Amino acid sequence: MIIRVRSPRCTYGDAQLARPALDPLSLRVAAGILSGMNAPDPARTPSGFVSLVGAGPGDPGLLTVRAHALLEAADAVVYDALVNPRIVRDGAVRPNAELHDVGKRGGAPSARQDEINALLVRLARQGKRVVRLKGGDPFVFGRGSEEAQALAAAGVSFEVVPGVTAGVAAPAYAGIPVTQRGMASAVTFVTGHEDPTKHESDVDWASLARAGGTLVLYMGVKRLPDIVAALTAGGLSGDTAAAVIEWGTWPRQRTVRSTLGGIVEAARAAGIGAPSITIIGDVVRLRDEIAWFDRRPLSGRRIIVTRARAQASELAGRLTQFGAEVIEAPAIAIAPADPAPLRAALGRLDAYQWVLFTSQNAVEITWAVLRDSGGDARCFAGLRVGAVGQATAGALLDRGIAADVIPPRATAESLGQTLRARADVQGARVLFIKAEGAGDTLPAALRAVHAGVDEVVAYRTVPDASGAEAARRALANGEIDAITFTSASTVRFFVEAVGSPTATGRARVITMGPITSDAARSLGFTVDAEAKASSIAAIVDAVMAALH
Repeated sequence: MIIRVRSPRCTYGDAQLARPALDPLSLRVAAGILSGMNAPDPARTPSGFVSLVGAGPGDPGLLTVRAHALLEAADAVVYDALVNPRIVRDGAVRPNAELHDVGKRGGAPSARQDEINALLVRLARQGKRVVRLKGGDPFVFGRGSEEAQALAAAGVSFEVVPGVTAGVAAPAYAGIPVTQRGMASAVTFVTGHEDPTKHESDVDWASLARAGGTLVLYMGVKRLPDIVAALTAGGLSGDTAAAVIEWGTWPRQRTVRSTLGGIVEAARAAGIGAPSITIIGDVVRLRDEIAWFDRRPLSGRRIIVTRARAQASELAGRLTQFGAEVIEAPAIAIAPADPAPLRAALGRLDAYQWVLFTSQNAVEITWAVLRDSGGDARCFAGLRVGAVGQATAGALLDRGIAADVIPPRATAESLGQTLRARADVQGARVLFIKAEGAGDTLPAALRAVHAGVDEVVAYRTVPDASGAEAARRALANGEIDAITFTSASTVRFFVEAVGSPTATGRARVITMGPITSDAARSLGFTVDAEAKASSIAAIVDAVMAALH
């Protein structure tokens, strides 16, 4: 469905951009359609509503479309320890939603189940749309049914949104199908929490030993020796293939394969711990043939990403696709400057012939100010636009502007040299939208050809030490394979937050562009690889070349 809203061309009147005049009825119809697309009707009941939602086993890509829609509309999210933090942190949850971390990790401090039940009831009775986000599927060993019972008893409306369960997903990521024609026509899912040696057990281990097919044990690492003994006593051969999968579907996933008789020692020798899934059956033998997840080019690699958080998440996602485990230590945050000077400059765009952008951040903040004033890309009609590199040009193109000039190297110096060679720059009026503290190289190059340059500060970079402790700890343990730096400021603030270059140990340093490389070397780093362009794709390529 496409909703088209027409508005007059971009004009400023008394420093105000013209806003579209729309029929109030059309506005109400459009708003109703959009609100219906963004949030399901049941979640908008005045008395509050709870959605028991499965978050999947870890990989954010396995979150369902329905779960995404509910998170975007939620007033409150109550989530477990095994829910991937990227789901809660990286834009899936509506801004300003309440976040309640209730733990629920075996053996670790967490809220009691009755406390969680009471929290869900209280939030719903406050009229909130609540998402109870549970690892895996809420009704597969997830105690979601107990929460549903508590909500029903309290008279709270709710729904259940299934999720991908770890017992299917973790084996699939390990290259182990839980069923296979001619090999396993049945699969049994069993909780491994229960002690097989107790006199009255809910699980008949002897019957499971005789049942055939595939046996999938949830959360059974601690009880694995007793479970193996019970299955063996029930007649299951010690030569039966078995595997334990730790952190299934997460970048840190590990798989240990052995036989039923040897799996306990194999898991112990590898240091396998919770959360883990154990697979027992002939299907485990197919792993040699169809394993794929841990054969990706960056599988097993741990990489620190130091970009500003919003951009770091994009880079982290790309690296994760290739198998890396990413630690985000943003190092910098982007703080918008006073918007008044930028708003005033945008209000007199007809006075300029050129507008220059030297970062994606400058583009994003300019468009935020432009939108607040009622403007859009049409305000740049008749202007020529320069971008420092492909990433900045891409940010402009996303907003409907094709850059007229992109220099061969993604530096302000290269942009200045390229512009100086153009006849239409000489004597022109130029608006340069920049970061606080940006160098004078570009304005000086333009003024040398008699261009008039107005410089407007759109933002500044400030330190962000939010991920410093995790990065410092991983470096101290020798667990990091690479560190990425995307600007000179990320290098400088990383050193301030984490420590000297000697603290990086064996980790390789990959940079985005020559200015970043120069800054890294000046602070004592050895640069192992440099991206060939100023873009996410280019720095991912550089990481691949350095590590694979």
